[in-house]
Amino acid sequence: MPTIVESVQTNAALFTSAIGAGCTVVASLDELKRHLADTPDEYAVVLGPGVDLEAASALADTLRVTRPATSVILVRRRVDTSVLAEALRSGMREVVEERDLAGLGAAVVRARQVWEALHGPISGGSTGGQLITVFSPKGGVGKTTTAVNLALALAAAGQRRVCLVDLDLGFGDVAITLQLFPARTIADTVALESGLDFAVLEPLLTPYADRIATLVAPVQPDARDAIPAALVGRVLKLLKAEFDYVVVDTAPTFDDHVLQAFDETDQALVLTTLDVPTLKNVKIALETLDLLNFPREKRTLVLNRADEKVGLSPAKVEETLGVPVRVQIPTSAQVAHATNAGEPIVVSQPRHPVSQAIKALAAQIAADAGEGGADRTGGPAGAGGADRADDQGRDRAADRTESRSGRARGGARAAAGRRGLLRRR
Repeated sequence: MPTIVESVQTNAALFTSAIGAGCTVVASLDELKRHLADTPDEYAVVLGPGVDLEAASALADTLRVTRPATSVILVRRRVDTSVLAEALRSGMREVVEERDLAGLGAAVVRARQVWEALHGPISGGSTGGQLITVFSPKGGVGKTTTAVNLALALAAAGQRRVCLVDLDLGFGDVAITLQLFPARTIADTVALESGLDFAVLEPLLTPYADRIATLVAPVQPDARDAIPAALVGRVLKLLKAEFDYVVVDTAPTFDDHVLQAFDETDQALVLTTLDVPTLKNVKIALETLDLLNFPREKRTLVLNRADEKVGLSPAKVEETLGVPVRVQIPTSAQVAHATNAGEPIVVSQPRHPVSQAIKALAAQIAADAGEGGADRTGGPAGAGGADRADDQGRDRAADRTESRSGRARGGARAAAGRRGLLRRR
């Protein structure tokens, strides 16, 4: 991942938004040198406008000899002939004006291409991550809230890399729930489809917190019609190769985009609530998943807003649906309060019963993924690890306000066949 050298936090945040989530930010050249000593496969170093030109030139002059495949990209407030001449003399790969964020993102993509031309493809890890699809056939059941909080719980305050994807392409709410103002959305992948790889995709991700990235839905609802379902599948495959977990929030329907997500899904969370219309729709959805040959062992029934005062019980839900309820998330007005404040409840109230239920769900997913109590970087997993990182997570949130299952469906899961099955229903 690229490394940014910039001591001004606002500048660092801007550059990160252009380059993509997952890059490393250091405040000085001394920190950079220590980082490079531990990162032999670093392919791009971005030197912000706060780095002295003479010091930047000296660094570039050294790296072009010791690490010729590592590109040095210089960012300046003003680019003139003297800056360009010094950059050329010292061996910097590119010079970008501070305001040209698109140019910076493109420069990092070219840096990766140079590295891969010399050393081969950059590995995203020996095994792919897990893709968790959060689905319900009924709107208003708390699907987005659950997906957002689950992503934060899985990240365990930076111990795992998580990407949250908003696949409700017409009316997605992930960005507003997290109070993000993304420069790019999933709709931008359409123009980049022909050469799409992770180096191209990464600048479209919007960082949220330490090691959490989001790929948000289009701003305009009609943009979904221009996004091919096959492209969604390619995007999800690329994200699985780079992140420990990809959490997908879906539209409340079996459209082609959602079906494509199910093709890549390792665990599907099917949400229901204690009301008859939702139970009716969920029962039909479960039957549809059977028609699509989606394995029952990869489904988890989640009962949200579990409050028996409404006249239905979890036991009645299990009897009606014929599926055990594996997770119950209690009812609480604090969930909406936290969402409206822009701080999901897992972060703002980590010991709240709702937070504890979601952390237990995250721990269960990690166990099903075979983590065995540790994440891919060796940190603690599950609710225990998340509890130990509560204070870290709250601090990071405050700072911000500033493998694979290898499942193949075969021809029966082709898009045309799936649409035919659903029409016959």
